[in-house]
Amino acid sequence: MLALRPTCECCAKPLLPDARDAMICSFECTFCESCVLSRLQNVCPNCGGGFQFRPIRPKARLASRPASTEVHPAGVDEQQHRAFLDRYADIPPSKR
Repeated sequence: MLALRPTCECCAKPLLPDARDAMICSFECTFCESCVLSRLQNVCPNCGGGFQFRPIRPKARLASRPASTEVHPAGVDEQQHRAFLDRYADIPPSKR
């Protein structure tokens, strides 16, 4: 089950469970759409994968399966991410 992490791991923007701009990679690394499209260029700085919009959990299920409150440290190591970008930016996520 998805953790629904509460903030962007890049800029620390709050991402509520129903956020329409929350994006995740296959390891559930969580970022806002703005960071994914601009700074990250659709390359996860943690694993090199691509992103998809995070599904929204129905409100009726949030009571029994609440979103995570664990905040992951915000910030991206620009030098390390540059290495991912150099390697993956021109390769579609499905072929990385």
